[in-house]
Amino acid sequence: MENKYIISVDMGGTKMLASVINSNKGIISRAKISTDLDKTPNDYVKDIASLVKTLVDDVGLSNSQIVSVCLGVPGSVNPYTGHIGIAPNLGIKNFNIKNRLEKILPYKVLIENDVNLGALGIKHFGVGKNVKNLLAVFIGTGIGGGVIINGEIYRGSNFVAGEIGHMLVDKNGPKCGCGRKGCFEALASRTAIVNNIIKDVKKEKKKSLLEKQIKANERIKSKALLNAVLKGDKVVINRMKEAAQITGQVLSGIQNLMNFDMIVLGGGVIEAVGKFYLPLIEEEFYKHALYDSSKNLKIVQSKLGDDAAIYGGIALTKEFLGIAV
Repeated sequence: MENKYIISVDMGGTKMLASVINSNKGIISRAKISTDLDKTPNDYVKDIASLVKTLVDDVGLSNSQIVSVCLGVPGSVNPYTGHIGIAPNLGIKNFNIKNRLEKILPYKVLIENDVNLGALGIKHFGVGKNVKNLLAVFIGTGIGGGVIINGEIYRGSNFVAGEIGHMLVDKNGPKCGCGRKGCFEALASRTAIVNNIIKDVKKEKKKSLLEKQIKANERIKSKALLNAVLKGDKVVINRMKEAAQITGQVLSGIQNLMNFDMIVLGGGVIEAVGKFYLPLIEEEFYKHALYDSSKNLKIVQSKLGDDAAIYGGIALTKEFLGIAV
């Protein structure tokens, strides 16, 4: 009997990453291309089809071995119809990517919000394996959440459940990418942390190890924050502490409402500075969470990294096609 696989594609704002995977062998091959934000949705369709073909050819798979192609989309999607409502970082609006791809690929195409896919990956293949109710939180360029209830992803009435990054924290706060002011994401994402550090250095004239990068208008990534923290950079440490406190407060409110068994933290910031950052989040969290709501809760770091959404494609295939790979 031939081995069956899926191809998971993570459609990121900087890169598109595709992997051939099944639950027995894990990821057996990867391919990626840079995301060109000047392209049209139809161009993205061609890029994805090309990535898929490259992987199939490289691994030497037959069409019958590919059960599905699963897309993780950073935006609002309807997984039943394959329609993308809006994916702002990709410039996609009101586009049915499933229909377009299935016209040029000989495989079933499934789509899901990328954070939901990450939550599914954590539930079925990561630290959430034996957990019934969990919240997956990804902190990076933005902040996203995926909700698992009774072992299943909770999508909400319009498939946008879990958008914790757009919970209101400060109505007079900075403008968020969504257009509103004071969202959680606008106050505690890596983008927010970096913006505050830049403000401290440029306007307040505070000294930081990141000054050269800031003056050169270089992009400051999570690893740069880690290096600054390890070297005792007070500006970076203070801004990260501030963001960690906000994160702990927001998560405590969510826990008081939902009473999860586990909160899993992932994303670029957590991967880079988790050892420093998680204790700060937990300290603030337990100041505000109700005792009975949080007494059995586990707050843990994801171990799957960027692969969480890739593994989530396996669970999505089982849900929509009834096929275990």
